Amino acid sequence: MSLSKIWFITGCSSGLGSAIASEALRRGHRVAATARQVETLAGLAALHPANCELISADVIDSASVNAAVQRALRTWGGLDVIVNNAGFALLGALEELGDEQIARCFETNFFGTLRVIRSALPALRGQRSGHLVNISAAACHGNYAGFSIYGAAKAAVEAMSESLRAELGPLGIKVTLVVPGPFRTEFISRSIDRAGRRIEDYQGTSGKFAHLLDRMDGRQPGDPARAATAIVDMVERGESPARLYLGRYVVEKMRKRLAAMQGEVAASEALAIASDFPPG
Repeated sequence: MSLSKIWFITGCSSGLGSAIASEALRRGHRVAATARQVETLAGLAALHPANCELISADVIDSASVNAAVQRALRTWGGLDVIVNNAGFALLGALEELGDEQIARCFETNFFGTLRVIRSALPALRGQRSGHLVNISAAACHGNYAGFSIYGAAKAAVEAMSESLRAELGPLGIKVTLVVPGPFRTEFISRSIDRAGRRIEDYQGTSGKFAHLLDRMDGRQPGDPARAATAIVDMVERGESPARLYLGRYVVEKMRKRLAAMQGEVAASEALAIASDFPPG
């Protein structure tokens, strides 16, 4: 096993966050496990009292995030891996969603990730090392009816991460996006906010997608424990792919997406080139 690392993981109360924290602790790493309600993490700490620090953190609150990062730094003396996992989905046709719902989705999924990164970067720069692991979504790569805002928030995380990878690489800091397919967690039942009103015209599109998600709940093909194993393996091996795809679903989706994009580029290539100034 590689040398023990210090992990800071958001959203550890359930799902992938809980699985990643459990796997890292099982292997002897030290983990600052965060959640809005840390009492939900009591079982995790009880199993690993020496290596698990429970820290309350609400990613929509800058002061809360800064306090959590500083506490982790005081406890462990540094940070090696930052996992931005906290988030929730927003489901509904764009026209059905309320302003407050939209703002909260971006505040949590994008700005929450941004706050954690900005708070941790001074320490990572100072030690000239670290690994940012940002949890993305399949919705970034061919979105679904009903996921317009959730997909947009996660797409913002992707674009930010691509730039960060270029900015931070020369400083010894790695950046990886984890793109999971559907995993058998409580995400659908616990972590999806739904539109406050219903417009009948959208029931054949976003409404149909909502029914599909409900039918999928508890039958998702992805195993969160195996996903956590893949993520911790990646970190321990010192690897930092731009994207780590997890699950057969997302691999097949990406292949179809890439084929479609290649077709689009080929179809518009002549027109695209003709829009430049003539050479010479």
